[in-house]
Amino acid sequence: MRGLLLPFLLAPALAHADAPLFTEVTGDLPVEHIYSGPWEHFVGGGVAVFDCNGDSLPELFAAGGENPARLFINASRPGDTLRFTLGDAPQVTGVTGAYPLDINSDGILDLVVLRAGANQVWRGGADCTFTDATSLWGIDAGSAWTTAFSAIWEEGADWPTLAFGNYVDREDKNGPFGTCDVNHVLRPEGQGRYGLPITLSPSYCTLSMLFSDDDGDGRPSLRVSNDRHYHADKGHEQMWELPNLTERAFSEAWEKTVIFGMGIASRDLTGDGLPEVMLTSMGDQLMQVNSAAGYDWAPYEIGTFAQRPYVGDAGGVSTGWHAQFGDVDNDARPDLFIAKGNVDEMPEGAMEDPNNLLMQGEDGTFTEAGDTAGVGSPHRGRGAALADLNADGWLDLVVVNRRAPMQLYMNRGLPGRSWIGIDLHKMGTNRAAVGAKVEVRTASGAQMQEVTVGGGHAGGQALPLHFGLGQTVGAEVRVTLQGKTPGPWRYLRAGRVHRIAAQ
Repeated sequence: MRGLLLPFLLAPALAHADAPLFTEVTGDLPVEHIYSGPWEHFVGGGVAVFDCNGDSLPELFAAGGENPARLFINASRPGDTLRFTLGDAPQVTGVTGAYPLDINSDGILDLVVLRAGANQVWRGGADCTFTDATSLWGIDAGSAWTTAFSAIWEEGADWPTLAFGNYVDREDKNGPFGTCDVNHVLRPEGQGRYGLPITLSPSYCTLSMLFSDDDGDGRPSLRVSNDRHYHADKGHEQMWELPNLTERAFSEAWEKTVIFGMGIASRDLTGDGLPEVMLTSMGDQLMQVNSAAGYDWAPYEIGTFAQRPYVGDAGGVSTGWHAQFGDVDNDARPDLFIAKGNVDEMPEGAMEDPNNLLMQGEDGTFTEAGDTAGVGSPHRGRGAALADLNADGWLDLVVVNRRAPMQLYMNRGLPGRSWIGIDLHKMGTNRAAVGAKVEVRTASGAQMQEVTVGGGHAGGQALPLHFGLGQTVGAEVRVTLQGKTPGPWRYLRAGRVHRIAAQ
């Protein structure tokens, strides 16, 4: 790739002074929840985080593998300790993950449930009730081993385009190596129904997908991260361009990359309005720095490679799964969480592989704080989420583990730090303004987040966007809808979630 000199690495290296303390409150969950099962559940284990009863406190829907998936209803008091009760979700096993979104734009979040077997799409109802709408909406559930999902509203569409990523073809007797199943895209055909699946060929054992406007041209592309363990080096990371679903050709700006692709995280770290991308893998966790000229690999000095355990087992490489950027200390610099864990008993992988909490410093480099912050669990982490679960302005953490209980952590916060939340609402279709970009600026700099559905590892969120503001008491905020010109800047006070009507 091109030579790279990151502007945030020009300054002298500064150690990160503070990291918040997380207190594990797993014991406060109403039941123990474990993601487990045979090889079909070596991967997956996602968690969906979304508010399904309108109380501004997010619920958790956790995949169970061979165990039933479970819905946990948030019973926390704002600003108090985390409390959950068990919800009454449809009983289903074989679940690898789930993603929330308002498919039919009725103002109530629905749930796309991924499975090793027929996927399900649940229509959300009042007070966290769900009914299976897969057939009603004409969605081909298939019978594949589905491990990835993303969605976007294309121009002029009333319903979202849905992308499903599939792993190994379990019916191919020549497998599992070299027998990757094909991925599919479903487009709405009108009257609340979907057309026949469109095959994305070739497909290479996908574990994460994300629709994102990665180059800032107002048109989203579909990034696909693939696991080389089963495509046997015949595949690579992919980008599919809308509207024709053509694969992006390799170039100096989009280099052929072959990794054990497991998760995607995306957020602007440089302030130029273009999202950087974090790709989890076995061994090196790889960050791509985005610019008008395309992607470049971040240098080793940035501190995000996290290729070996920082405590415990030094005998093998780390294996990354869910990754997510989030400002856990509200200092106006996004940090990075990576769930870690051996696939099962792979000898080249570390057996005790603690999660990473990589704190971003003033110079843009990242420092490990997983152990000191209290989130460096040695269990086999899979899906996860950073989310404010008790409405106190601090990002808490949930981690789904394979063959070990799901863990819940409460962020205790730090004094003197402020934040702001942005909750977009749009009239008509695409009520959550998926594809929009939200910019926040203060005297200390600019931040941007994109409203997306997808990425991570087998799970995602539908929540207000959270921005740390440091010691600032307010910020200017601007919203740009997908494919539209930027809206006006407006000044908003810190310390609360602002509901903004996106025009």
